[in-house]
Parts: sequence; structure tokens; C-alpha cells
Amino acid sequence: MADEKIQMPSGIGGLVRYFDDYKSKIEIPNMVFIAFCVLVIIFYLYLHFR
Repeated sequence: MADEKIQMPSGIGGLVRYFDDYKSKIEIPNMVFIAFCVLVIIFYLYLHFR
């Protein structure tokens, strides 16, 4: 009974690449997003240590 193995077909394993199908209407450059995150962290620290 241990000799009988079920072989599943090889494939992508259910992974779907959604970013190829959808293009957002709003695009934010990477540096703007990083700068916004840094500003939020600085503002949080300012309020925390004030």
C-alpha cells in the first residue's frame, strides 16, 4: 500500500499574477511613498517624546 503514490500534475500551484490584469488609475512614485512613511514615523516620534 505504501508503494502506490498519487502523482499530482505539476503546475503553478494556484498562484495567479493579478498585477498583469489590473492597472491602477492612481500611481504613486516609490520615493514619494517612502518619504511619506518617513514623515509619519518622525511625526509619531515627535508626539511620543513631546
